[in-house]
Amino acid sequence: MSLEQQLDERGVLTLRLDRTDKRNAIDDEMMTALLDAFTRAGVDEAVRAVVLEGAGEHFCGGADIVARNTEERERRPRAGSIQRRVPTQAHRLIPLVAGVQVPVVCKVRGWASGIGFQLALAADVCIAARDARFWEPFAERGFTPDSGATWLLPRRVGEVRARELLLLGRVLSGEEAAEWGAIHAAVDAAGLDAAVDDIAARLASGPTVALGLTKWLLHEGAQASLGAHLADEAFALELSSRTDDFREGLAAFREKRPPRFTGR
Repeated sequence: MSLEQQLDERGVLTLRLDRTDKRNAIDDEMMTALLDAFTRAGVDEAVRAVVLEGAGEHFCGGADIVARNTEERERRPRAGSIQRRVPTQAHRLIPLVAGVQVPVVCKVRGWASGIGFQLALAADVCIAARDARFWEPFAERGFTPDSGATWLLPRRVGEVRARELLLLGRVLSGEEAAEWGAIHAAVDAAGLDAAVDDIAARLASGPTVALGLTKWLLHEGAQASLGAHLADEAFALELSSRTDDFREGLAAFREKRPPRFTGR
């Protein structure tokens, strides 16, 4: 399988891209598996956080356009094939990662290129090795950005820096990506696993419904009017205040102890 999946006793679902000979570039099989995994994570009550990582030395080398082009040379597709395919693949995956109502933590070592970079941007928290490499290869390859690059990057790093990444093809180190606000933090490579595990454990032990609704509010707020967004906040507050975790949070406050959330 090109995507390994493991759910531990804490409720942390680890999704590991595993095509090490291709720097974990995403082909059709892996894309289908990712779409299925994130869809199921959103409805599986055993899942309280997701960690997305790559096997071996790299996170993700982007989409496997070599495999796609080889296939298309052998069997010429009808006109409009890209326009028909992309909305069901990359352009479905990125909103799933951004919108699934459990926290997503991305772990990056080595290269995060193209859609690999976008997956890191769409995650709720991304931790990278200081020497990781983030790159948008589109201009160098002669085609336009996809997978949300032109939407995500200006919101994360600002329009001027987004142009530097997308038009000039600047490669960012993990440390630079953290300084620019593209990712949450950069750490020494030796400490990457521990840093991600700590974040994932904290999120998995949190009030899962409230965290999921907070994530939804942050995503929707990027394009809503103030009035519409305040209505969304009232809706989310109504739902979260009906959870067991809300009652536990109040009890913990009264009893001056750390809360013990169950995710319900």
